[in-house]
Amino acid sequence: MAYLPSNITLGIFLVLIFFFTNHIILGFGASSTDSAGFLECLTVELQSSNSATSHLIYTPNNSSYATLIQVENQRPAATFPEKPLLIFTPFYEHEIRSAIHCSKKLGVEIRLRSGGHDYEGLSSASQVPFMVVDLRNLRTVTIAADEKTAWVQVGATLGQFYHTLAQKSRTLAFTAGVCPTVGVGGHFSGGGYSMMSRKHGLAADNIVDARVMNADGRILNRRSMGEDLFWAIRGGGGTSFGVVLAFKVNLVTVPETVTVFNVTRTSEQNATQLLHRWQYIADKIDDNLSTRIFMKSVTSPTTGKRTIAASFTTLYLGGVQDLLPLMKEQFPELGLVEKDCTEMSWIESVLFFARLHNKPLDILLDTTPPTRQFYKGKSDFVQEPIPVDGLQGIWRFMHEEDELNMELQFSPYGGKMNSFSESETPFPHRSGNIFMIEYGLYWYLPGKEEAEKHLNWMRRFYAYMATYASKSPRQAYTNYRDLDLGMTSLHSGNNNSTSYEQARVWGVKYFANNFDRLVRVKTMVDPTNFFRNEQSIPPYVASAYSS
Repeated sequence: MAYLPSNITLGIFLVLIFFFTNHIILGFGASSTDSAGFLECLTVELQSSNSATSHLIYTPNNSSYATLIQVENQRPAATFPEKPLLIFTPFYEHEIRSAIHCSKKLGVEIRLRSGGHDYEGLSSASQVPFMVVDLRNLRTVTIAADEKTAWVQVGATLGQFYHTLAQKSRTLAFTAGVCPTVGVGGHFSGGGYSMMSRKHGLAADNIVDARVMNADGRILNRRSMGEDLFWAIRGGGGTSFGVVLAFKVNLVTVPETVTVFNVTRTSEQNATQLLHRWQYIADKIDDNLSTRIFMKSVTSPTTGKRTIAASFTTLYLGGVQDLLPLMKEQFPELGLVEKDCTEMSWIESVLFFARLHNKPLDILLDTTPPTRQFYKGKSDFVQEPIPVDGLQGIWRFMHEEDELNMELQFSPYGGKMNSFSESETPFPHRSGNIFMIEYGLYWYLPGKEEAEKHLNWMRRFYAYMATYASKSPRQAYTNYRDLDLGMTSLHSGNNNSTSYEQARVWGVKYFANNFDRLVRVKTMVDPTNFFRNEQSIPPYVASAYSS
C-alpha cells in the first residue's frame, strides 16, 4: 500500500500531478537526441549571451573528446551503452543555463561532473542519451584567512584547494580526502571523509553556505534556497537537486607541526592480532590521532607464500614527543618507535598520504587522475569488532584474488564524528560506528568475462562480510557509489511509478532515516526530476500515492 507522506500537503500533491503530466508530454516525448541537434541548440544559446563557443563544447568528432571522457574507472564505460552526445566545459556560471535550456528543449539528460572519480561512472556513462556538463573550469578558490573561511568552486580538485590554502597559511587547513585529483563538488556534497574527521568532522560538516543553480537556471544561496535544500546538499549528494556551483566552508586550525607514520605488519608479524586489537581503540583514542589501515594480500619475501600486509597509516595533530607516550598507552602492541615517525607541516602530510612524499608542492595542481583501470568499490560500516576467526576468513578471500589487486581500507570513526546526530546532515553514519570499510578491486584486462570473474568474487566477499557489518539496514557510504545496491527508473511517470520504492532499497543504506526527508526536499525543489541519474534521489510521483 503506497501512501501520501503526512508532511506533503495536498497542494503540493496537486502541483505534482500538473508537473509530471506536462513533463511526460513535453520532456520525454522529445526525441531529438542527436549530438548535432544539441550542438546547434547550445551554440545558439551561448552566442545569444555573448559567450564564445570554442573550447567549451566537445563532440565525438573533436580530438579532445576522448581525453575529456576519460575518468579513473574504465568499467562503467565498458558496460553502459550510452556515451555523452557532447561534453560542455563552461567557464562561467551563467553559461550553464544554456545547457539546462537545451536539455529541456530536446529531452536530453544532463550529467554533472567535477573530478571524475565517480565509482560507478554515473557522471560520464548512462543507460539513456545524455550530455555532460564538466565543471573543471569553475575552480576558483578564495581564502578569507582572517575569517577562517573559503569559497571553493566545485570544479576545483582537493589538491588545488589544499595548494591555495598552503599559500596563505601553515596552520589553516580543511578536513577532506587524501586523493588530490578528486573534485570538490562530488566529494563535499556526499560527505567527505578525512584523516582529520575524528578531530574536525567531515567536509560536509564544515559547509556554511553554497551557490546552487536550480532547474529554472536561477542561482540560489543559503538564504534564498532555504534550510531544507541547504541540508540536502551537505551529504545527500548535490547532483539530485541542482547544479552546485560553489561551497563556502569553515577552515580548521592545525598545529605548525604534525606527525605521520606508516608502519606495515604482515601475518607473520601478528597483523591479525594487531587488527583485532585496533578495533577496540580506533574510535576511542585521542581525537588528534587517526590511524587508517590499508590491507593487501602479497607474496612474502621470506616464505614465498601469500600473506596479509597491513599498513597502519597515521596522522597525529601534534609532535612526535606527544605521540609516542600516547601510542605506548593506547596501542603498545604496534611497537611504534621514534624512527617510524616523521614530523612535518600539514600540507606536507597531504603529499605523504597521497603517496607524493618529497614531490614539489605544485604537483597538487595536477588534475590528471591516477592510471586508468577497471575498478569496483563497495563499503560497509562496522559497529562491533570483527573476531579473529572473522578476520582470518577475510584473509582467505583476499588470497583468492591472484593478481594482488584487492585492497581493504579500515577508516576509524569516533571523536567529532560522534558529536553530530544522525539527522543533522543527510550523512547518517555517526555514533555507534567503530570504522568504515572500503573494498577496492582493480583489474587491467578488458572484456566482459574478465569483469564478471572479478565482480563475482567481490560480491561473494561482500556477502561473507554481512555477518560483521551494520544491520537493519546494512549501511553504505554514498561517495563509494555502488549500483549493486539497486538502481532507480530514470523517468518518473505512469509506467515508472515504482521509482520511489526502487530508490528506497538503496537510499536507506546510504542515508538511513534521512532518505525520506531527501525525497521530500527533491519533491519541493525539483518535482519534474530534471536532475537525475541511475542512483539519484527521486521525487514522489502522483501514481505512488494510490493503492
